[in-house]
Amino acid sequence: MELLSGADIPMVVEGISARDAFMKLRWRIIASIFVLVACGDASAQQPNRQFRVGIMSNATAAVIFDQLRKDFANLGYVEGRDIAFEARWAEGQLDRHPGFADELARLELDLIMTYGGVATAAAQKATSKTPIVFTIVTDPIALGLARDLIRPGGNATGITSLDTQQAAKQFELLKEVLPSISRVAILSDDTLPGADASGFVPIERENRAAAIAVGFEPFVVRVRGPTVEAKLDEAFAEIMKHDVQAIVIVEAPLVFPHAKRIAEMAAERRLLTVFPGSQGAAGGLFAYGTSVIDTFPRMSIIADKVLKGAKPAELPIEIMTKRTLIVNQRAARAVGITVPASILQRADRVLE
Repeated sequence: MELLSGADIPMVVEGISARDAFMKLRWRIIASIFVLVACGDASAQQPNRQFRVGIMSNATAAVIFDQLRKDFANLGYVEGRDIAFEARWAEGQLDRHPGFADELARLELDLIMTYGGVATAAAQKATSKTPIVFTIVTDPIALGLARDLIRPGGNATGITSLDTQQAAKQFELLKEVLPSISRVAILSDDTLPGADASGFVPIERENRAAAIAVGFEPFVVRVRGPTVEAKLDEAFAEIMKHDVQAIVIVEAPLVFPHAKRIAEMAAERRLLTVFPGSQGAAGGLFAYGTSVIDTFPRMSIIADKVLKGAKPAELPIEIMTKRTLIVNQRAARAVGITVPASILQRADRVLE
């Protein structure tokens, strides 16, 4: 680059007025200064950095990982250049999450993405420094993950399918389809964190209150340990002891992967079933409410905000509000009931 020197500043320029010479000199000086500043900025810029993102999930990689990578690619991230993943898959063994969280915390990543309340709680316990973006967390405030939904206040934010009306609507459906129901089971599992002095976690307390409000006597039954068929058999043996007529299935980690088997076992015992909105294909009588699956596409978008500098403490937790009602007529016939027209008319889908 050629810069101005003292020889470039003439007192008299032949054939050019002093004013013209001065103006030309002025513009050369301005151009030189611009080049110097531009070069200085270029030398100060850092090379493109690669973000390192941890992932913790209850499931296996096939369930979410391919789509998550596509979602990041759609936002302009090139894996191996702009972003690298440190993934940990519990494969249904939720007791692996504390170890995973400790491993990821030691790596000092740019972000940890968590799928499930157990994974999120483990990550936040392991680190208060690394930002966390979560989903499949029904009530982040009740679990102590955030101070409130607008300003979480800690190192975690994300998206929840929290619907304070879902439990009430589910039990109202049961009352509407079969008014003679008096006793219901609430099928949960023993992995959910946040139990209070009563021994119930937030989603169980919410469902118990909703059942009582419509005049039902509720019984919480938990699937225990790994999600193998023997454990489901134990849960159903306990359910039948209470002489219930229906089961409401909560969106819990051990229950979630075995929805179809749960629906089959309930039908064999002629029990009405209500599943969460995400479980329309399970084969239960009703699936109603929000779906955690609908939250997945938002994960990369929220993560992108954090990687670009947004603080989880100040980034509002998003709420999935889309509700779905699916009615399964085959399941209705299996338990010998007729679904009222009033329910069929407002259903989003009716499976024949």
